[in-house]
Amino acid sequence: MSEPLTSKNWFGKASAGLILGFALALGISGILYRSIDVGDDIFSLPAQFTMWAMGPIWAGILSFCFLFRSGVRAWLWLGGATLAVWLALFAMGVSA
Repeated sequence: MSEPLTSKNWFGKASAGLILGFALALGISGILYRSIDVGDDIFSLPAQFTMWAMGPIWAGILSFCFLFRSGVRAWLWLGGATLAVWLALFAMGVSA
């Protein structure tokens, strides 16, 4: 039987959600930017949508990071998701 969720390891979970959640939200925003094909017009509605979508995505990740069983699991899962999103973004042709 799995152990119940506790408030232990909150610092590890919160730091994973804060740091890796930011990188993950930035990557998801980049994928949205590339999939909508905004171009160079950063003041258009699609460009503004992708920019402002980052905040709620990051807040959602930070909110749900406390559902992990430990801080290590939060770092591993969010790190893997961040790596996958950024690899997909670079595969779409985004240069650093």
